[in-house]
Amino acid sequence: MASLPDVGFDALKMKLIFIHKELGVLVLTLVAFRLIWRFCNVAPVLPPHIPPWQKFASHTVHGVLYGFMFAQPITGWLMSSAAGFSVSFFGLFELPALISPNVHRAHLFSEIHEWLAYGLIATICVHIGAAFIHHFIYKDDTLRKILP
Repeated sequence: MASLPDVGFDALKMKLIFIHKELGVLVLTLVAFRLIWRFCNVAPVLPPHIPPWQKFASHTVHGVLYGFMFAQPITGWLMSSAAGFSVSFFGLFELPALISPNVHRAHLFSEIHEWLAYGLIATICVHIGAAFIHHFIYKDDTLRKILP
């Protein structure tokens, strides 16, 4: 989306940007509800054979995932606010600007937003890798617990 040239792709690029923003607001909303649900419910108990360092790694990765899932859409919202653009939620309502327009801040939040995306992708890969290790190597029920 970001790599599309401005000339000749204006309508497509703008449509993709609007959809991207709307999905970002949806993700932020769903993550907020997920975190509320998580605090109101007991987390599944980790299997007793898991060593302490893996339990620590599990809690750390989950915390980092939540951090990324909040920071990613918020930095996008900050970037849009700093660039002077509104953020709409599927045309139902517009979110208020978080900061006043400022070209330098827009660029800063754009860079942060991009690097957070790389961090989120890496953390998701670590999370998936750990789930597969538990399923295929340790052959425990860790992965099965999260599946329907």
